[in-house]
Amino acid sequence: MRRTPTSAPTGAAAGLPARTPARTPARTPSGRVPAALVALLLTLTALLLGAPTAGAASAAPLTLEATFPAPGNGWAKVERYLDPTPGFGPEQYPADGRGDQDGARRTYFGTGEPSSARFLLYSATGWDAGGTGTPVLLVHGANDNADRAWANPGESGTCGASACPSTGLAQYLAGTGRRVFAVGFAHKQGDNLLQAQAVGDALALIRARLGVPRVDVVAWSKGEVAARAYVSSVRPAQGRAYAGDVRRLITLGGPNGGLDYVYAHGWDFDLATWPACGGTANAPSPHLYMTCYGTYTAQPCLGVLPTGGSDCYPGQRQLLARWDATYGVDTTAQDWWTTYYGGQGFYTSGQGIQAAVGAGSLIAPLQRAGIPASVPTYLLAGGSADIPGVLNENRGPSDGIVFTASALDTTGIATVGGTRLLTGLNHLELAWAPDAEAQVAAWLD
Repeated sequence: MRRTPTSAPTGAAAGLPARTPARTPARTPSGRVPAALVALLLTLTALLLGAPTAGAASAAPLTLEATFPAPGNGWAKVERYLDPTPGFGPEQYPADGRGDQDGARRTYFGTGEPSSARFLLYSATGWDAGGTGTPVLLVHGANDNADRAWANPGESGTCGASACPSTGLAQYLAGTGRRVFAVGFAHKQGDNLLQAQAVGDALALIRARLGVPRVDVVAWSKGEVAARAYVSSVRPAQGRAYAGDVRRLITLGGPNGGLDYVYAHGWDFDLATWPACGGTANAPSPHLYMTCYGTYTAQPCLGVLPTGGSDCYPGQRQLLARWDATYGVDTTAQDWWTTYYGGQGFYTSGQGIQAAVGAGSLIAPLQRAGIPASVPTYLLAGGSADIPGVLNENRGPSDGIVFTASALDTTGIATVGGTRLLTGLNHLELAWAPDAEAQVAAWLD
């Protein structure tokens, strides 16, 4: 059994296997709202977000649990909040810690495995200086955090290029006079419906703090699904409907049409993730069983589908859609047929992509629900399927992870404000490359 070195890139299908030699595939005059008024506005906003609607619960006021001043990376402060709404609780984490929060985020959350009732709100330098235009909320993707995604692309050593900048979109937009914020999710691969509620919570806080009616949202990769779920009022039973507080939505490499990378390249995913084979990447497996070094093993927590009470990657299942009719499947991969369509292969066994789509994909429900016409939506896609160190998605035009056709899929978007393909950028570069930053700024004007 060959072993494949692993890397842990971020993005819609985070934790991709490394490439192997055999495979090359109204603002206030002072800029600050008095503390008493902030508290009042926050309470009123939280109540408004919970206004009774069919199937929606009333919102409880958010609890500020901790504040971290001067955290670096261009942030003025980071705050941890608790949403006490019933039903927002712990999600499952892989037992070996691969999905735990790390670095500064472990400090901010106070634990490596925080409850999804908690989220972080990052405030960029200048958020309280008056600013120009509509405030901006940045929403990061899978296996990622607001620091690496928006403020220090090279923090983890994986930014999509051989050389990584030390600043990102957060500093760029703040430098134009905008008031910039970012949300930080508790679970790196968490349920997008829970994360959609965190997006709504973050928007409520920004509106209350600045006294503004709406906020612009820029969402990258998997974060696009959470942001889109919020504005489309696609929510869990205990969730709250869209509050009409988004002016514009900009998606960067968002899987608007879904993706099937995990199933189309399943063998390499397994080698990168399966512990018995030496895998450590924080990514899901399309299989229930796999033979590693002659031993047939099970690892239920790593599966895309819930198995035996384990479900560590719900957010990835929600991104799935079939692309085999358009771009086929990687037929050079071991057990490719049974991986994609289900069954017992030579070394692996699984249920196939259709079972996973049926177990909770959000792509079709989001397209049916639609983005309101009041929210102009802008789609930015990359066209370079070349992320260093990663087995890239090469079955069709892509940014290395998400097909270009998926990132530019406008199905269900009532008002398309604009679309653009940046052919020279890969999935990770879309979050920080100068051309991408300039395009985002232009769409925000």
